[in-house]
Amino acid sequence: MPGRHLTDHQMRLYMKFRQTNPTAVAAAKASIGIATAYRIEKDPKLPSQKAPRGRRRPDPLADIFDAEVVPMLKTAAGLRPIAIFEEMLRRHPELGGGVRRTLERRIRAWRAIHGEEQEVIFRQVQVPGRMGLSDFTDMGHAGISIAGQPLDHRLYHFRLAYSGFEHAHVVLGGESFVALAEGIQNALWSLGGAPREHRSDSLSAAFRNLDKNAAADLTHRYEELCRHYGMTPTRNNAGIAHENGAIEGSHGHLKRAIADALLMRSSADFDALAAYRCFIDEIVSRQNARNAKRIDIERAELQDLPDRRSSDYEEVSVRVTSSGGFTLRKVFYTVPSRLIGHRLRVRLYDDRLDIFIGGTHLMALPRGRAHPSGKHDQVVNYRHVIHSLRRKPMALLNLVYRDQLFPRQAYRQTFDALLEQLSERQACRIMVELLAMAHERGCESELADQLAVCLQDKQLPEIAALRTRFAPDPARLPSVVVQLAPLNAYEELLGDSLTGDAA
Repeated sequence: MPGRHLTDHQMRLYMKFRQTNPTAVAAAKASIGIATAYRIEKDPKLPSQKAPRGRRRPDPLADIFDAEVVPMLKTAAGLRPIAIFEEMLRRHPELGGGVRRTLERRIRAWRAIHGEEQEVIFRQVQVPGRMGLSDFTDMGHAGISIAGQPLDHRLYHFRLAYSGFEHAHVVLGGESFVALAEGIQNALWSLGGAPREHRSDSLSAAFRNLDKNAAADLTHRYEELCRHYGMTPTRNNAGIAHENGAIEGSHGHLKRAIADALLMRSSADFDALAAYRCFIDEIVSRQNARNAKRIDIERAELQDLPDRRSSDYEEVSVRVTSSGGFTLRKVFYTVPSRLIGHRLRVRLYDDRLDIFIGGTHLMALPRGRAHPSGKHDQVVNYRHVIHSLRRKPMALLNLVYRDQLFPRQAYRQTFDALLEQLSERQACRIMVELLAMAHERGCESELADQLAVCLQDKQLPEIAALRTRFAPDPARLPSVVVQLAPLNAYEELLGDSLTGDAA
């Protein structure tokens, strides 16, 4: 075979087969090449009886390896062979690029004999029900988009070390305790039990940019979460990824499965975030189906779940300002103006905010995040401010969150077209009327389609025509008939009550 020396046994086999077979057939039966067979024909001496073959050409590294390369290897143990090769070319341009592989093999052989000791990975015996692992993995390379908008997200990934049970949860923000708590609990409740030990990667990303007190608070909350489910929290050493290898390796398997499914789907764009989450759940469930027998074995060894979930949110208190909203984590959120001056309780989840006043749940808002540069962001619902904006339409012109106010791209483009062709006052008044119409008539999507047609035809929208188009259909209005009772009937009732009182 190529790269292997001929042995006495192979040569004897060839000579035996050669007695009854042609050269090519005998060589194939003896597992040697035809060229080797012809060399045997010329020289039938056994390999063990031949003198070792010397070099066919001079050693190009004879003068420099011990004198220059070895001192470099001794001085800097982690130096890469390619760096040494490039340095040798600078010192000795006559070497040429053909010696690279020779130099790499020579360095590898030297390190095997004289190099430093390397870290040993100790394979572990996994016991059913003992260990579950959590980690986050970035999904930026997948190119996922929601309704045409790129989705910046990660996956929270949970795995049982013994059976390979997996759970993946789409995380819209960074690696935070809220995302970890929600992901762990979703995984455990879908599994129906909890392992005795939970391992994470030190939550380093969750603690980034936090002061010592905040990091200690998150550590305490993480320990309390594990205690709620009867799990012992453990962490791998910082920077030692293979200590979390039972889940680090499965990241690649999961990502490749997602990539394959996206290719078969022929698109990485989804209509809504819920559709993408269902897509991920389906892929993970297929992988769990392959390990169903081992999962059933491990499920029997898991601890029982508590009566209820633990909190997987952060709760903060905010005050609604005269701007019709509140600012939280460098993001401004609008709320109905009737809440101005009130203090609200906000439960902060990874993808939403639940708003409470006292113990009453008011609404849920999508969670926004500040820009990586530190610039503030806004989450605006035009329905919260349109009633006030109709009284002051010119406020739209220089509104801080004007771009976020428009619910769809067609509205934003229409306002730009109005500003180009009309005065600022007219443009603001017409745009506010369009937003009010979308709110009052419940026709946001349909009105956006009509505005897109006007933009395509390079025409401005006509408010009167749009009001007529989206006016209620008289045929669909309910017919209400009110039958009024005669007034003397009330007098009779009044007379009867007076008579009863007298009696």
